[in-house]
Amino acid sequence: MFEHTFIGLDVHAISVVACALSPDTGELVQAKLDSDPAVVLEWIRRREPPVKAVYESGPTGYVLARYLREAGIDCVVAASSKLLRAPGDKVKTDKRDARLLAEMLALGQITQVRVPTRDQEDLRDLSRLRATAARNLAHARQRVNAILLRHGIRYPKDSKWTKEHVLWLHRQHFDSPVLQFTYETDVEQAELLAAQLKRIDQRVAAIAKDCQYTQVIDALMCLRGIQTTTGFGLAVEIGDWTRFTGSSIGSYLGLVPSEQSSGQSRHQGPITKAGSKYARKLLIEAAWQHQRPYSRPGERLLRQLDLVAPATRIRALEGNHRLHHKWEVFEARKKRSVTANTAIARELAGWCWSLAAPLQQGERMNAA
Repeated sequence: MFEHTFIGLDVHAISVVACALSPDTGELVQAKLDSDPAVVLEWIRRREPPVKAVYESGPTGYVLARYLREAGIDCVVAASSKLLRAPGDKVKTDKRDARLLAEMLALGQITQVRVPTRDQEDLRDLSRLRATAARNLAHARQRVNAILLRHGIRYPKDSKWTKEHVLWLHRQHFDSPVLQFTYETDVEQAELLAAQLKRIDQRVAAIAKDCQYTQVIDALMCLRGIQTTTGFGLAVEIGDWTRFTGSSIGSYLGLVPSEQSSGQSRHQGPITKAGSKYARKLLIEAAWQHQRPYSRPGERLLRQLDLVAPATRIRALEGNHRLHHKWEVFEARKKRSVTANTAIARELAGWCWSLAAPLQQGERMNAA
């Protein structure tokens, strides 16, 4: 059915600027509304049905989209990075943005982003909480190491942040009371953040065993370098793996080289770094594990392989062998380790897709 009215919404925390466009008549109706979804819905229902609405992805999230969809309004969320704007257009206002969204929706030029359910968004927030806690802990430990380094104090062993190292840290003393207070506070903060991260990891492990992504997480953990927190993070960040193919998922995660080509010239640059930064980081970290020699699965992998179906087990074993073989090829060609690892991460994303997508397709067929 042809949509008679296209509505662009410029959504902010306090207000929403709406623009309704009727392609048949070219009529434009604009209004500034309260950010309450009920107010927006009431205004949309005054327009001639059927209607279709759109707003940009951003910090306001998906609350409005889910509310409108539950009320029977077709609402999509546009990928803000892929909205077309004229290079000479230097005037940007809320009304112009709302009108641009309505016009692009009418022309079918909106690239939609996936709107997660409330439960899926909750799981993703937990995964990102874990990432933030790990980053904060790394910064806190770095501050402790920096204080010791500046004052010429060096731990005699290589391994740090073990129980023995922590006891050694508590034995360090400075003559300056100010410096001693600063040092003790930094050590205390590092210990508190380590305990917090441990609690989060325990919570992630418990939820990963019984959630809608459990099968996907179990399958991903059959690949080297992917354990519970990594598998959980990849599963909830990507969500619906069936949207991609083995080759397109690398592009979605920003692991493909950027390119500038014109005529006979072709230049490839750094990776695009599009998509989820956290998912890309997890894959790059996991890819390093495939550099080590691989002859047979370790004890952890053997236990994990027993949890999945035979087809998944065979595919995972093949993936582990091929990813390590790729490393051997890159090393024989004397490729830089960082460059090689990025390419391996792109390959790893494809193998993750080959394990996760069939499971989700099977679940949908069973549900149907």
